[in-house]
Amino acid sequence: MALQKIHFISLFPDVIRDGLSHSLIGKAGDKITLNFIQLRDFAKNKHKTVDDTPSGGGAGMLLKPDVLFDAWSSVTSLEEKRLRPAAERPYTILLSPQGKLLAQSKAKTMASHHRELIIVTGHYEGVDERFIDLCVDEEMSIGDYVLTGGEFAALVVADVLIRLIPGVVGSEESVARDSLENGLLKAPQYTRPREFQGLTVPDVLLGGNHAAIEKWRSEQSQARTKRKRPDLWEALKKTKQ
Repeated sequence: MALQKIHFISLFPDVIRDGLSHSLIGKAGDKITLNFIQLRDFAKNKHKTVDDTPSGGGAGMLLKPDVLFDAWSSVTSLEEKRLRPAAERPYTILLSPQGKLLAQSKAKTMASHHRELIIVTGHYEGVDERFIDLCVDEEMSIGDYVLTGGEFAALVVADVLIRLIPGVVGSEESVARDSLENGLLKAPQYTRPREFQGLTVPDVLLGGNHAAIEKWRSEQSQARTKRKRPDLWEALKKTKQ
């Protein structure tokens, strides 16, 4: 199974559409279908109101549950959510700083276990909790910081997922060797010229001994991860244990 379709529910869907129209992702149209849903189209009044003040007081505004629910219902339904396994129906992700952090291992699982995703982008102070209770399968964050809106987070999540779809990136080996793909950072890389500003390409990469090259890359990958990302290194050690 591979990811085939992503729906985006957003106040600014053009930001996501434009962002995904470039590079390899922009050429992946035959591999995945992207559907952009304008949340304001489901507003209940002539002013296209999608937010309201928090019950009990407080700063900011919240996205209304009825508007969100109707936008979500244009793709799926509560009945489908209750009756069908997550892998066989649209799986709903709310982008939120309260969600679990996106990691490469998580992205690989999602890209291979879900045919269809709904990505909901938060805005203002957040969304009414009842929409989360009823419709959201999982909350997800791209980092421990706050954005003005979820559109840029949606771009990141979509880019990470789409490039994992077979055939989107031309070289399967390139994907397999990416940093974080196996829990480690990628080894240092070099190209021509052989010497630049007094720095040279390591001799082992130019000797043609593929076994030696692979051994060097493995050692460098481990050393680099241990030095630059000790958190990843400790996590990898725990996984192996």
